[in-house]
Order: sequence, then C-alpha cells, then structure tokens
Amino acid sequence: MELWLLNTFDTPSLAIVFVGGIVILSIAGSLLTRRRFPHLVEGRHNETIGVVLGMYGAIYGIILAFVVVAEWEALGAARNNVATEATQTAEVLRDSTAFPAAQQQRISAAIGEYVHAIVEKQWPRMRWGNPDPNLTDPQVKGLYRAFQEYEPTTEAQKAYYSQAVTNLGGVASARRTRLATSQEQLPVLLTALVYGGAMVVIPLTFLYGIRSIRVQILFVTSVAALIGVSVLLVLTLDRPFSGSLSVPPAPFKEGVLAQYWH
Repeated sequence: MELWLLNTFDTPSLAIVFVGGIVILSIAGSLLTRRRFPHLVEGRHNETIGVVLGMYGAIYGIILAFVVVAEWEALGAARNNVATEATQTAEVLRDSTAFPAAQQQRISAAIGEYVHAIVEKQWPRMRWGNPDPNLTDPQVKGLYRAFQEYEPTTEAQKAYYSQAVTNLGGVASARRTRLATSQEQLPVLLTALVYGGAMVVIPLTFLYGIRSIRVQILFVTSVAALIGVSVLLVLTLDRPFSGSLSVPPAPFKEGVLAQYWH
C-alpha cells in the first residue's frame, strides 16, 4: 500500500489525498463526539485533557523528529552512494584509456551494458522495493571478465590497471549498498509508534471542550493537518528510491557516462 501510494501519486496529490483525508476524518470525529457527548462542550475536563494532550504531544513530537531526521540522513546517504557508484564507474572508464584500443572498447562496451541495465531494468524494480541483483549480475561479471582476461604490459598500463580494479571493487561495494538500501524501511515498532501516535493524539483533541464549534473545528483541523503533514513526510522519506522525492538514476547519465545515452 505504501509503495503504491508513493509511486502512483506525486507529492502534491498525495498531500491533498493523505492530509486532506486525515483532516476530514478528524473534523467528522470531532463533530460526532460533540453530538454524542454534548456535556464535553462545558470543558469540565479540559485541564486534565490539556495535560494529557500536552504530554502525549511532546512525546509524539520527539518520536516524529527522530524518525524524520534519521530518514532524511538515510535519503542523503542513499543519494551519495548512487553518486559514488556512478563516479567510480566513470573512473574505471577513464582508467581504461591507458590500455590498447581493443581493450578500451571492450571495457567501454561492458560499462555501457552495466549502466543501461541499472537504469532501464533495475531502477524500476527498486522503486517497488524489489531489486533483483540478477538483472545486473551478467553485466558485472562481464566487466570483471574484461579485466581478468587482460594482462597489462607497460608500467603505465599496470598502474592504471591496478587503479581501475580498485575502482571496480568500489563499484561492486556501492552496488550492494544500493540494492540493500532500496529494500530498507522503518522498523515495525517505529512504524507503529508513528501511525499509532497519530491515532492517539488526534482523538484527544475531540475531548477538549470548546463552546464555539468553529473554534473547535479550527483547533482540530490545525492539529490534524500538522500531524498529517508530519506522517506524510515520514511516508515519503521512508523509501529512498520510491515516490517524488526518490533518488534518481541521473548520475549514471552524466559526465563521461553520458556518451551511453546519445
């Protein structure tokens, strides 16, 4: 459900549907509570409800802040890792310019197949949290084979060969990290706290007695909208490769790698 929402709606549309839905349900719940328990309007329990609401709100706010910061950092780490993988792939291509023309062409062809497999085959699967390593395994093996079957002769070739192999190891490491990151999500306990907390704090606002129905609707709406936006932020940041805020494959189409997309 989460991935379907992120990949079906853009962020503004999702905000309207998600936050708007929470606000409408909150207003409806508040009006129903007001009609079912009319004595709440007198505000006899406002002091107690205010203390509880303030305490729960503070705890919930701390949890949300922790989750949002952690997810934002994870998104940044995923973006940096993709950039690192693309950069080291480009470095392998640059290092190969020290080799004979035939070997350069072989390595270039292998890199071209690899970046196309990532962007065209693996990235769509990553958006749905189901990356298949086998989609790029043949290209990775082909790239390694291009180096394993080549023996540098000059000192310059040996130096660039060693550097290229080191960069190739970095590509493989970044690839593993990227595939693992695309499957990560909030732990079940934190997910329960984020969504469960919203279902506790918002209903508490229904019990806070306010004589003016307009003021009460404004009160409930403001709290529901704030919580709705916060939960939406958690939702959109939870999957680094899904939704409008996802990490794009653009680094694999830039710099020296751009030649494979013309």
